[in-house]
Amino acid sequence: MSLAEKILQGDIRSAARLMRDIDDGLRSSVEELKKLYPHTGRAYIIGLTGPPGAGKSTLVDQLTAAYRKAGKRVGVVAIDPTSPFTGGAILGDRIRMNRHADDDGVFIRSLATRGHLGGLSRSTGNVVNVMDAMGMDIVIIETVGVGQDEIDIVRMAHTTVVVMVPGLGDDIQAIKAGILEIGDVFVVNKGDREGADRTVRELSAMLDMKPSKPGEWQAKVLKTEAQCNRGIDELVAEMEAHRGFLFSSGAINHLLEERNASMFMDLLKDRLFSEFFAHIKVNGRFRQIIDGMMSREKDPYTAVEEVLTEETGRVKWTGSA
Repeated sequence: MSLAEKILQGDIRSAARLMRDIDDGLRSSVEELKKLYPHTGRAYIIGLTGPPGAGKSTLVDQLTAAYRKAGKRVGVVAIDPTSPFTGGAILGDRIRMNRHADDDGVFIRSLATRGHLGGLSRSTGNVVNVMDAMGMDIVIIETVGVGQDEIDIVRMAHTTVVVMVPGLGDDIQAIKAGILEIGDVFVVNKGDREGADRTVRELSAMLDMKPSKPGEWQAKVLKTEAQCNRGIDELVAEMEAHRGFLFSSGAINHLLEERNASMFMDLLKDRLFSEFFAHIKVNGRFRQIIDGMMSREKDPYTAVEEVLTEETGRVKWTGSA
């Protein structure tokens, strides 16, 4: 049987192997993903983002426990910084989530960013699809925690949770990162710290000033202490409320349409680049272009136009400088 067939029959090892192949960029994984795609679309995807040190991993651990208590199967995709030596995820399979390691209803996978910006790894969407096809009811994505450019999660998650913590200049970070625009639920974690209530008030005030249309979801600010399991039930309830809103209002259709369009365009861009670049590198054209740019005999704009024309016979460069 293929890996996809084994995964659909509940083989966890096959799922782990396919995720590894996906992360390594093996072409064979694409054929398996094709077979799994018709079996996706059932999982509820939650994205957690926020600055480093906000306690996202501990929060994910508590959310996993809460959903397991409710009888839900949970998949976790933890995005970590890339090791400059191995190219792998520095933190590996999070030690803070080890209590779920022996739970058959929980599957945890760490992915390295490998230089990809936006807080996610390039393979995140495909790994989420594997977990979805595995029958996970909930898939939680924890972004890398770079702080200000983690907007990719909005295009992938049904509900985006922005996690803050007192004492990190959260009000300024909120304005700089534009996170008021991306969050469906806001959490001030480590709520026992001094200034937590002030951070909640300031975020709530900024949300109140945010322009909104009638019928839109009104995001709330919650306070949690993930280390002590305080505020977790309220957070789960708020996320489920947002989930209910998406379906009752019909907003889920627009969200899924954007997500599918984003996935297709990302795949198309990656495939076109890999196909074109591989060819010009093998036939020596890439070296010629670089040499021409070094001597200023060739400009990169003309080079791109020529490559597109050579490779497709019809595509012209229409972008603006």
